[in-house]
Amino acid sequence: MTENAENTAATEIWEPHAAAATTARPRPVAVPGLAAGRLELLVAGTASVRTVAPGVVEVTAEDPGPDGTGDVRIEWRLPCTDATSFWTPEPRGTGWLPAAWSAPRRTGLSRGAPVAALVGTGDTALCAFAADREEALAGAGVVEETGEFRSWVQAAGRLTVRIDTSGRHFARSLAELADWWAAGAEQPANVPAVARRPAYSTWYALHQNITPEAVERQAALGKDLGLDTIIVDDGWMTTDRTRGYAHCGDWEPRSLPDTAAHVARVHDLGVRYMLWYALPFIGKDSAAWDTLSRYALADAGHLGAVVVDPRYPQVRAHLADRLARAAEEWGMDGLKVDFVDWFGVQDPPAPGPEADCATVDEGLHLLLGEIRRRVDAARPEAMIEYRQPYVSPGLWPYATMTRATDCPLSPHENRQRIVDTRLIAGPLAVHADMLMWHPAEPAEQVACHLINVLFGVAQISVDLAAQSAGQREALAFWLGVARTHLDTLQLGALRPARPDLGYPMVTAIGDGEVVVARYAALPVAAAGEWRTLLVANADTDPDVRLAGGQGIVEATVQDARGRVVGTATVRLDGGVTVQVPRGGLLTLRRV
Repeated sequence: MTENAENTAATEIWEPHAAAATTARPRPVAVPGLAAGRLELLVAGTASVRTVAPGVVEVTAEDPGPDGTGDVRIEWRLPCTDATSFWTPEPRGTGWLPAAWSAPRRTGLSRGAPVAALVGTGDTALCAFAADREEALAGAGVVEETGEFRSWVQAAGRLTVRIDTSGRHFARSLAELADWWAAGAEQPANVPAVARRPAYSTWYALHQNITPEAVERQAALGKDLGLDTIIVDDGWMTTDRTRGYAHCGDWEPRSLPDTAAHVARVHDLGVRYMLWYALPFIGKDSAAWDTLSRYALADAGHLGAVVVDPRYPQVRAHLADRLARAAEEWGMDGLKVDFVDWFGVQDPPAPGPEADCATVDEGLHLLLGEIRRRVDAARPEAMIEYRQPYVSPGLWPYATMTRATDCPLSPHENRQRIVDTRLIAGPLAVHADMLMWHPAEPAEQVACHLINVLFGVAQISVDLAAQSAGQREALAFWLGVARTHLDTLQLGALRPARPDLGYPMVTAIGDGEVVVARYAALPVAAAGEWRTLLVANADTDPDVRLAGGQGIVEATVQDARGRVVGTATVRLDGGVTVQVPRGGLLTLRRV
């Protein structure tokens, strides 16, 4: 490439956010293998490129400066043809193509993950990529002047990016990128089997109205439905019921007197117990305020609190002691650790003389590691939940599960957030946001709520004592489906369709079993070597068309409450339509 062409490549894009980007000029680098001629690669720093699989390359950039700590940048472009959406793991991060001048994403331990995919027609990965470190600045978008799609990642010192242009299903490409992370990461935490089974959460059902009696009642009712864990949310640490976080920081069980005995009664029901903590907050009405508020990382005055700075050992010691008590003193089975993203302050204050870490993420690693160590020592099968948007693989050693971020009574949002999180969750169990519904919700819609979270772990958050017979039947039926087919639904190969449309159909492929959830009136592919094919219908159209299959199968249709409404012997050759009511399930078994 000539000097003039090189200058054009570096300056042709308007970048209103360029102040965040490196001043080093990216230079062209040759691309080997199948990606050659399709990818245009530019690197700021000393570059090396290697092919790791057909259509997959790894690019490494290093700062050649004397201290080796300067910013490096890896940038690439490809023709934006047959593109349908740009996928990222952030909530509402998928379904459109951003412009190249859009603000870049800053990722770290407490927010986001350095991964994305340009998805094409047929759900193919036109270009999926991931970086090998948590802290990065990443930009992507359509170049208006050329119709290309440009992506770039920037970090300090040394950076490796894996770029996949193989054209496989985008979910497969993302899963392999997550496997790449796992191969180079600290050993992920053990995920106990119970972390993948449906749970009960108190939040939407009780909000802050926590009492031992209310918790034990819901735990007993939930156990009858197959809910093996109860997660007690906000309200246990205060008798105040006006919301806000002014009472956070001391984490004394104000609403759960005689806590250990209460937990033992829940355990006697056969139910595990997890407790919620708003980790970063020290509230103005807490006893800890006087000693810890001076270590503020950020002000959260509108919530009645400050975000404390984990770079200080005093902060880490206090928070680790407070959270570990749940397992060490009260016998809890795990923690719901909330608001970790609030540590992700864009311009943190300079650390004071008492700090022992240069960066907030370094302090956060130490804090989360100490919490995990102490909780595990007390309860070896302990569960720890985090949630979107903190989905970095750097959290894997500290977590067993991650949850879709809050979207009350929004089944479409819950579905999309679960799928987005599943695609790069690696070893972690992925939980739905808590399910709630109006007391007058029909059984069919209750079933649809559950079908929308079928590929994650359901957390139920309604008053179980107030459910109608129909609501209870729908709940019991679909929780049973989730438990019976857990291996396929959660551990099988996930193949979501059409991210640009919010995943109107999702498929999981297991050992001889396929589960399809249909959220729109789309035909279901019946081809393949499956022994059992399940189709969950969350659409109002009952005509489920099976296309592409062969042979004779036994078909059973159940309604939203699990009642059998039809059985038949069906020949798949040439396509066939089966009537499945909204909220119902079609089960096909080969004869």
